[in-house]
Amino acid sequence: MDVLRTSQNGQAESLTAGIMAQALRAKPDLVLGLATGRTMKRVYAHLVRLHQQDGLDFSRCRTFNLDEYIGLPSGHPGSYRRYMEEHLFRHINLQAEHAHVPDGMTSDVMEECQRYEALIQEAGGIDLQLLGLGVTGHIGFNEPGSPLDSRTHEVQLTELTRHENAGPFGGNASAVPAKAITLGLGTIMEARRCLLLVTGAAKAAILARVLEGPVTPMTPGSVLQRHPDCKVVVDAAAARDLGMGSQDRPGYI
Repeated sequence: MDVLRTSQNGQAESLTAGIMAQALRAKPDLVLGLATGRTMKRVYAHLVRLHQQDGLDFSRCRTFNLDEYIGLPSGHPGSYRRYMEEHLFRHINLQAEHAHVPDGMTSDVMEECQRYEALIQEAGGIDLQLLGLGVTGHIGFNEPGSPLDSRTHEVQLTELTRHENAGPFGGNASAVPAKAITLGLGTIMEARRCLLLVTGAAKAAILARVLEGPVTPMTPGSVLQRHPDCKVVVDAAAARDLGMGSQDRPGYI
Protein backbone atom coordinates (compact mmCIF):
# COMPACT_ATOMS: atom_id res chain seq x y z
CA MET A 1 0.00 0.00 0.00
CA ASP A 2 1.45 3.36 -1.07
CA VAL A 3 0.49 6.37 1.06
CA LEU A 4 0.82 9.72 -0.75
CA ARG A 5 0.70 12.50 1.79
CA THR A 6 0.04 16.02 0.51
CA SER A 7 0.94 19.25 2.25
CA GLN A 8 -1.01 21.97 0.43
CA ASN A 9 -4.73 22.69 0.57
CA GLY A 10 -6.62 20.98 -2.26
CA GLN A 11 -3.56 19.07 -3.45
CA ALA A 12 -4.93 15.66 -2.45
CA GLU A 13 -7.91 16.09 -4.77
CA SER A 14 -5.83 17.33 -7.71
CA LEU A 15 -3.35 14.48 -7.25
CA THR A 16 -6.18 11.95 -7.19
CA ALA A 17 -7.64 13.38 -10.40
CA GLY A 18 -4.21 13.29 -11.99
CA ILE A 19 -3.77 9.61 -11.16
CA MET A 20 -7.16 8.87 -12.70
CA ALA A 21 -6.37 10.91 -15.81
CA GLN A 22 -3.05 9.15 -16.25
CA ALA A 23 -4.78 5.77 -16.07
CA LEU A 24 -7.38 6.86 -18.64
CA ARG A 25 -4.75 8.13 -21.06
CA ALA A 26 -2.85 4.86 -20.74
CA LYS A 27 -6.02 2.79 -21.30
CA PRO A 28 -8.75 4.74 -23.15
CA ASP A 29 -11.29 1.95 -22.56
CA LEU A 30 -10.65 2.04 -18.82
CA VAL A 31 -13.30 0.55 -16.54
CA LEU A 32 -13.52 3.06 -13.72
CA GLY A 33 -15.15 2.59 -10.34
CA LEU A 34 -16.50 5.89 -8.96
CA ALA A 35 -17.36 7.23 -5.53
CA THR A 36 -19.38 10.18 -4.25
CA GLY A 37 -19.14 12.60 -1.33
CA ARG A 38 -18.04 16.16 -0.65
CA THR A 39 -14.34 15.55 -1.33
CA MET A 40 -15.04 13.83 -4.65
CA LYS A 41 -16.75 16.96 -5.99
CA ARG A 42 -13.33 18.59 -6.19
CA VAL A 43 -11.81 15.53 -7.85
CA TYR A 44 -14.51 15.58 -10.52
CA ALA A 45 -14.08 19.32 -11.03
CA HIS A 46 -10.42 18.66 -11.86
CA LEU A 47 -11.39 15.87 -14.28
CA VAL A 48 -13.94 18.12 -16.00
CA ARG A 49 -11.27 20.80 -16.41
CA LEU A 50 -8.83 18.24 -17.84
CA HIS A 51 -11.51 17.18 -20.34
CA GLN A 52 -12.50 20.68 -21.36
CA GLN A 53 -9.03 22.25 -21.46
CA ASP A 54 -6.70 19.33 -22.21
CA GLY A 55 -8.99 17.02 -24.17
CA LEU A 56 -9.06 14.15 -21.67
CA ASP A 57 -11.19 11.61 -23.53
CA PHE A 58 -13.90 9.59 -21.75
CA SER A 59 -15.63 8.33 -24.89
CA ARG A 60 -14.48 4.72 -24.52
CA CYS A 61 -14.46 4.66 -20.73
CA ARG A 62 -17.06 2.73 -18.71
CA THR A 63 -17.94 3.68 -15.14
CA PHE A 64 -19.55 1.88 -12.21
CA ASN A 65 -20.58 3.75 -9.10
CA LEU A 66 -20.10 2.14 -5.73
CA ASP A 67 -23.58 2.59 -4.34
CA GLU A 68 -27.04 4.12 -4.40
CA TYR A 69 -29.82 4.63 -1.88
CA ILE A 70 -32.80 2.28 -2.03
CA GLY A 71 -36.13 3.97 -2.72
CA LEU A 72 -34.68 7.26 -3.95
CA PRO A 73 -35.61 8.46 -7.47
CA SER A 74 -32.65 9.32 -9.69
CA GLY A 75 -33.76 12.98 -9.83
CA HIS A 76 -33.75 13.44 -6.06
CA PRO A 77 -31.04 15.85 -4.79
CA GLY A 78 -29.65 13.07 -2.59
CA SER A 79 -29.48 10.48 -5.36
CA TYR A 80 -26.01 9.43 -6.41
CA ARG A 81 -27.12 9.25 -10.04
CA ARG A 82 -28.05 12.94 -9.85
CA TYR A 83 -24.77 13.71 -8.03
CA MET A 84 -22.77 12.08 -10.82
CA GLU A 85 -24.74 13.83 -13.54
CA GLU A 86 -24.26 17.22 -11.90
CA HIS A 87 -20.58 16.88 -11.05
CA LEU A 88 -19.17 14.74 -13.85
CA PHE A 89 -21.27 12.93 -16.43
CA ARG A 90 -22.97 15.88 -18.14
CA HIS A 91 -19.68 17.77 -18.46
CA ILE A 92 -17.59 15.11 -20.23
CA ASN A 93 -17.92 12.93 -23.33
CA LEU A 94 -18.78 9.74 -21.47
CA GLN A 95 -21.38 7.70 -23.36
CA ALA A 96 -24.63 7.62 -21.38
CA GLU A 97 -24.93 3.85 -21.75
CA HIS A 98 -21.45 3.45 -20.26
CA ALA A 99 -22.30 5.24 -16.98
CA HIS A 100 -23.64 2.73 -14.46
CA VAL A 101 -25.20 3.43 -11.07
CA PRO A 102 -27.25 0.85 -9.12
CA ASP A 103 -31.00 1.26 -9.57
CA GLY A 104 -32.30 2.31 -6.17
CA MET A 105 -35.90 2.19 -7.41
CA THR A 106 -35.78 -1.46 -8.37
CA SER A 107 -38.67 -3.67 -7.28
CA ASP A 108 -36.26 -6.56 -6.68
CA VAL A 109 -33.11 -5.52 -4.82
CA MET A 110 -31.48 -8.95 -4.92
CA GLU A 111 -31.97 -9.17 -8.67
CA GLU A 112 -30.53 -5.67 -9.12
CA CYS A 113 -27.45 -6.61 -7.08
CA GLN A 114 -26.90 -9.68 -9.26
CA ARG A 115 -27.47 -7.64 -12.44
CA TYR A 116 -24.91 -5.05 -11.35
CA GLU A 117 -22.30 -7.70 -10.54
CA ALA A 118 -22.90 -9.25 -13.97
CA LEU A 119 -22.45 -5.89 -15.71
CA ILE A 120 -19.07 -5.44 -14.04
CA GLN A 121 -17.99 -8.92 -15.08
CA GLU A 122 -19.17 -8.33 -18.66
CA ALA A 123 -17.05 -5.16 -18.74
CA GLY A 124 -13.99 -7.22 -17.80
CA GLY A 125 -13.83 -6.07 -14.19
CA ILE A 126 -12.91 -2.68 -12.72
CA ASP A 127 -9.47 -1.38 -13.67
CA LEU A 128 -9.28 1.49 -11.17
CA GLN A 129 -11.60 1.88 -8.18
CA LEU A 130 -11.87 5.32 -6.58
CA LEU A 131 -12.80 5.17 -2.90
CA GLY A 132 -13.62 7.50 -0.04
CA LEU A 133 -13.70 6.59 3.64
CA GLY A 134 -16.67 6.99 5.96
CA VAL A 135 -16.38 7.82 9.64
CA THR A 136 -17.46 4.26 10.48
CA GLY A 137 -14.58 2.92 8.38
CA HIS A 138 -16.83 2.02 5.50
CA ILE A 139 -15.77 1.95 1.86
CA GLY A 140 -18.74 1.99 -0.44
CA PHE A 141 -21.58 1.54 2.03
CA ASN A 142 -20.02 -1.53 3.62
CA GLU A 143 -20.71 -0.81 7.27
CA PRO A 144 -18.86 -2.43 10.21
CA GLY A 145 -19.52 -6.15 10.26
CA SER A 146 -19.69 -6.50 6.48
CA PRO A 147 -18.06 -9.76 5.32
CA LEU A 148 -14.67 -9.17 3.74
CA ASP A 149 -15.66 -11.35 0.76
CA SER A 150 -19.11 -9.79 0.21
CA ARG A 151 -20.54 -9.11 -3.23
CA THR A 152 -22.92 -6.34 -4.30
CA HIS A 153 -25.69 -6.36 -1.72
CA GLU A 154 -28.32 -4.47 0.24
CA VAL A 155 -27.08 -2.79 3.41
CA GLN A 156 -28.69 -1.19 6.45
CA LEU A 157 -27.01 2.15 7.05
CA THR A 158 -25.88 3.14 10.54
CA GLU A 159 -27.25 6.26 12.18
CA LEU A 160 -23.75 7.74 12.09
CA THR A 161 -23.54 7.24 8.32
CA ARG A 162 -26.98 8.75 7.81
CA HIS A 163 -25.97 11.76 9.89
CA GLU A 164 -22.74 12.16 7.91
CA ASN A 165 -24.67 12.11 4.63
CA ALA A 166 -27.53 14.39 5.68
CA GLY A 167 -26.35 17.45 3.71
CA PRO A 168 -28.34 16.83 0.49
CA PHE A 169 -31.38 16.01 2.65
CA GLY A 170 -31.57 19.43 4.26
CA GLY A 171 -29.32 18.33 7.09
CA ASN A 172 -32.03 15.96 8.34
CA ALA A 173 -30.49 12.54 9.04
CA SER A 174 -33.93 10.94 9.41
CA ALA A 175 -34.65 11.87 5.76
CA VAL A 176 -31.63 9.89 4.55
CA PRO A 177 -32.79 6.46 3.31
CA ALA A 178 -32.07 3.70 5.80
CA LYS A 179 -30.95 1.22 3.15
CA ALA A 180 -28.70 1.22 0.10
CA ILE A 181 -27.20 -1.02 -2.57
CA THR A 182 -23.41 -1.19 -2.45
CA LEU A 183 -20.55 -3.02 -4.08
CA GLY A 184 -19.31 -5.60 -1.60
CA LEU A 185 -15.83 -5.65 -0.15
CA GLY A 186 -15.02 -8.73 -2.22
CA THR A 187 -16.10 -6.95 -5.39
CA ILE A 188 -14.03 -3.87 -4.51
CA MET A 189 -10.98 -6.02 -3.81
CA GLU A 190 -11.21 -7.53 -7.30
CA ALA A 191 -10.47 -4.13 -8.87
CA ARG A 192 -7.02 -4.21 -10.43
CA ARG A 193 -6.08 -0.94 -8.71
CA CYS A 194 -7.66 0.94 -5.81
CA LEU A 195 -7.29 4.64 -5.07
CA LEU A 196 -8.41 5.81 -1.62
CA LEU A 197 -8.77 9.55 -1.00
CA VAL A 198 -9.12 10.77 2.59
CA THR A 199 -9.10 14.41 3.73
CA GLY A 200 -9.85 16.30 6.91
CA ALA A 201 -9.18 15.88 10.62
CA ALA A 202 -12.53 14.16 11.17
CA LYS A 203 -11.18 11.12 9.30
CA ALA A 204 -7.76 11.00 11.04
CA ALA A 205 -8.62 8.44 13.72
CA ILE A 206 -10.47 6.05 11.43
CA LEU A 207 -7.78 6.34 8.74
CA ALA A 208 -5.15 5.24 11.25
CA ARG A 209 -7.28 2.20 12.12
CA VAL A 210 -7.79 1.39 8.43
CA LEU A 211 -4.10 1.61 7.53
CA GLU A 212 -2.40 0.45 10.71
CA GLY A 213 -4.93 -1.59 12.68
CA PRO A 214 -5.91 -5.22 12.22
CA VAL A 215 -7.79 -6.32 9.12
CA THR A 216 -11.27 -6.89 10.46
CA PRO A 217 -14.89 -6.65 9.28
CA MET A 218 -15.45 -4.15 12.09
CA THR A 219 -13.17 -1.73 10.20
CA PRO A 220 -14.27 -2.50 6.63
CA GLY A 221 -11.69 -0.29 4.89
CA SER A 222 -8.89 -2.23 6.57
CA VAL A 223 -9.33 -4.94 3.91
CA LEU A 224 -7.43 -2.64 1.55
CA GLN A 225 -4.25 -3.60 3.41
CA ARG A 226 -4.51 -6.88 1.49
CA HIS A 227 -4.92 -5.29 -1.93
CA PRO A 228 -1.89 -5.79 -4.21
CA ASP A 229 -2.09 -2.31 -5.79
CA CYS A 230 -3.67 0.34 -3.58
CA LYS A 231 -2.69 4.01 -3.37
CA VAL A 232 -3.91 6.16 -0.48
CA VAL A 233 -3.93 9.94 -0.99
CA VAL A 234 -4.27 11.98 2.21
CA ASP A 235 -3.93 15.57 3.32
CA ALA A 236 -2.04 16.66 6.42
CA ALA A 237 -5.14 16.78 8.61
CA ALA A 238 -6.26 13.25 7.75
CA ALA A 239 -2.71 11.92 8.22
CA ARG A 240 -2.39 13.42 11.71
CA ASP A 241 -2.78 10.12 13.62
CA LEU A 242 -0.67 7.94 11.36
CA GLY A 243 2.29 6.37 13.13
CA MET A 244 5.94 6.40 12.19
CA GLY A 245 5.59 3.06 10.41
CA SER A 246 3.35 4.60 7.78
CA GLN A 247 5.65 7.61 7.44
CA ASP A 248 8.47 5.40 6.27
CA ARG A 249 6.51 4.44 3.18
CA PRO A 250 4.59 7.41 1.75
CA GLY A 251 5.63 9.88 -0.83
CA TYR A 252 5.49 13.44 0.52
CA ILE A 253 4.29 16.08 -1.87
